[in-house]
Amino acid sequence: MNKSSAITAIKIFQLHVITRFYFLCQKDGLRGFHYQIKKPQGKLVRVLSGKIFDVAVDIRKSSPFFGKWTGIVLSAENKKMLWVPPGFAHGFYVISREAEFVYKCTNYYAPEYEKSILWNESAIAVDWPIIPGTSPILSQKDELGSTLENAEVFA
Repeated sequence: MNKSSAITAIKIFQLHVITRFYFLCQKDGLRGFHYQIKKPQGKLVRVLSGKIFDVAVDIRKSSPFFGKWTGIVLSAENKKMLWVPPGFAHGFYVISREAEFVYKCTNYYAPEYEKSILWNESAIAVDWPIIPGTSPILSQKDELGSTLENAEVFA
């Protein structure tokens, strides 16, 4: 088995313990960067209907990519998925009228360990596809998120 096959096998094994969460969200709904500081989750995200801009942020302090993000448009049409590894925060923005999607996770949801970083944190500087003149719809949790500097992050 080569190195690439071994890494793929490990990721598949991690997803064997799957918890599924289904979401139905409205246009301009934006969820800031959520993560679990204890019992971290890896997530495989897939859109069942609609379209979202999905973002993963590396929040492992020891990583050379700490605070860096990647984003991708996920839709029912393009059938793309995003793997968000443990140690990363996850956020999304709904582009279509509404969107329904599923997470396949490596660990169970533990709300007592959930943390949130502000969606518009300048140290991360995500280029969200928000239409000028519109405002994203945020939950209270996302309005009260932490800055990256003040957030409890991974070692």
